Amino acid sequence: MLMKFDATSKLIEEGKLLHIAGTEALLKKLPKGKWIGGSTEYFMANEGGKVSGDLLFVTEFPFKNYFIKTYNAQNISKVTDDSFENGFTILIVPFDSDVHKEYAQNAAGYNMMFLRNIVGWISGLNLGAQGQTPIAVNGSEAESFTDKAVALHILTPDDETVSVNIINIFEQDASSPLIEFTEEGFSIKKCKVDGKEVVFADYIAEKAIDTKLPLVGDYSGNDVNISIKSIENGVVNLYAPVFKGIEYRIAKAVSDYESLFNSHISEHKDSTAVFACNCILNFLYGELENKKLEAFSGPITFGEIAYQLVNQTLVYVTIV
Repeated sequence: MLMKFDATSKLIEEGKLLHIAGTEALLKKLPKGKWIGGSTEYFMANEGGKVSGDLLFVTEFPFKNYFIKTYNAQNISKVTDDSFENGFTILIVPFDSDVHKEYAQNAAGYNMMFLRNIVGWISGLNLGAQGQTPIAVNGSEAESFTDKAVALHILTPDDETVSVNIINIFEQDASSPLIEFTEEGFSIKKCKVDGKEVVFADYIAEKAIDTKLPLVGDYSGNDVNISIKSIENGVVNLYAPVFKGIEYRIAKAVSDYESLFNSHISEHKDSTAVFACNCILNFLYGELENKKLEAFSGPITFGEIAYQLVNQTLVYVTIV
């Protein structure tokens, strides 16, 4: 829930186990305790989508067995080894850091990646404000990082089952040409469209492709979004990397973003989420400020983690 700074500090001082999202400035002032945090000013709250530099989104967990650990780009691959077999891990990674790029490009290959419940988000900033830096915070050490990820590893009781879930309103447009990449990463110049090499930026311009629509890749039968960040000097910059050997198509067009998003959410409304996060692009393109998203609340993020990095996706965790 959204809370003021003093109320959040009181929970920390009471020894509660917490996940906290808020501005860089507020997070850095919070007392030391059993919490991790990440920077954002965008939230999905009970009263609706909200932008605030004065409030913190706080999630409290009832679990007793946990540990908090910090990772850099060199050892982030160990996050799955550290995760509990029966439990889940919340991972917060600063946007555009080396550890962000390492995780985005290589997480799918980490040991036991899809056998552990890894969720989380990419921390960010207010897109309209100056002088902010995405951070992740290890509250147990009262340390904040621009270049390291922080994980809260939680052990759940043996009689409880953890489930990682996603809500993705996009699917491949079957009429869209097949797009494949011979180069990998966040910034792409060329691709193959139905087998013919083209400059990707030129193709987007010539076909008047709506860049609010992501690329949708077929990852072993699962649709994974790759959102377009910007096009500069003939280079298409992405919010997540593309990979060789994956078949992509442009997403099917969305006529009413907000309605489609809520219709997908309604299919999950009976779920009781212990953690959730939603993408900044869903927030902006769906014009979700002051609009209620039933059943789910949490930070609005600059990338979501459901095992690997995903975009334009709502991620949530349930425990049965």
